[in-house]
Amino acid sequence: MDKAKIAGLSPMRVEIEAGKKYAWCSCGLSSNQPFCDGAHKPTSFTPNVFVAEESKTVSFCTCKHSANPVFCDGSHKGLTTE
Repeated sequence: MDKAKIAGLSPMRVEIEAGKKYAWCSCGLSSNQPFCDGAHKPTSFTPNVFVAEESKTVSFCTCKHSANPVFCDGSHKGLTTE
């Protein structure tokens, strides 16, 4: 698998908490989108792990094509799942 699976065609809005660690799914295989559940293990993908600097609502990328991985940049608008 050399390309991430498109897990969704719209961002997922999630309230994140300051100081909490998050692992964003980069492969698109997780059944717990937008977060990693370990489904990437047979691939070369790894989750993007970060600690939230502040509590706020963010739009996580689910298409896995964002130029700003983790967060939606609108890249999903030109994609299809077929």
